[in-house]
Amino acid sequence: MTAPRWDAEQMSGSRDEDLKSEGGPEAEPVEGLTEEEVDSVDERRSGSPKVVHEVIRLQGDEELGRPLASLILSGFAAGVGLSASILAEAFLQEKLPKEPWAELISSLGYSVGYVIVILGNLQLFTENTVTAVLPLATHPTRRNLARLLRLWVTVLVANLVGTFFVALLVAHQIIVGPEQLSATLEVSRSLLRHDAMTTLMLGMPAGFLVASIAWILPNARGSEFWVIVLITYVIALGGFSHVVAGSGEAWLLWLQGELGLSDAIGRIILPSLLGNIIGGTGLFAVLAHGQVHGELDPDEGE
Repeated sequence: MTAPRWDAEQMSGSRDEDLKSEGGPEAEPVEGLTEEEVDSVDERRSGSPKVVHEVIRLQGDEELGRPLASLILSGFAAGVGLSASILAEAFLQEKLPKEPWAELISSLGYSVGYVIVILGNLQLFTENTVTAVLPLATHPTRRNLARLLRLWVTVLVANLVGTFFVALLVAHQIIVGPEQLSATLEVSRSLLRHDAMTTLMLGMPAGFLVASIAWILPNARGSEFWVIVLITYVIALGGFSHVVAGSGEAWLLWLQGELGLSDAIGRIILPSLLGNIIGGTGLFAVLAHGQVHGELDPDEGE
């Protein structure tokens, strides 16, 4: 998914219309302020949940209508880009001493790939669990369901092909050396500690957190970088399972003969996928839509 982007003036205008339509006392600043002060107040006022919902719904609707070739290329690039998370984490771990506190620093490397993908407006499956779902939640038609499934399948497959491509390069030491390969394998072996059910459960908070990024960004106002870093840092520290990042580790372990293909898919990738969908769509998207459902115009977005 591409991160939601909304022009500040459009956000301001939509927010003002939202407040005026509600007729609340907060719809207009108090009298006595200069025009410059009114503009300053408006700049500091966060968008209402309804406005944020509409921003993300429009973004999701745009993504659902993108050409197939664009989704494939963007999804592949996202898979390649997100692989930087595992490599950066491994490279930091390689340089740090073997101390308990070292993980606090090496986990920062996990955010690198997400910054590349989200700020680069590339299609990442787990972000699509909220943005692409809101158009369907607002207008639950067969057409929107078909468009959602088309997007999900295309982006997920493209993401997984992208991570496999990088894992292949790493496994054959084309883009890394022996020490870096060893460090990347050490980071990836953390997946082997969990069975499929544990991986699924760890995938739920990861799906929720990544989906929350899409909801937060419209109000981030220049702090997008820090929002992405903070939330994905928590994913790394918590050892949560992300299907795309985890697939890169699973592919590498398989290519190095440390994991069977059936285990890579059935024990890591599929459980992570299900957990991410539950956390991103089943929890976050439903809650995000539910909080404004009663305020939406039935004909809105038609």
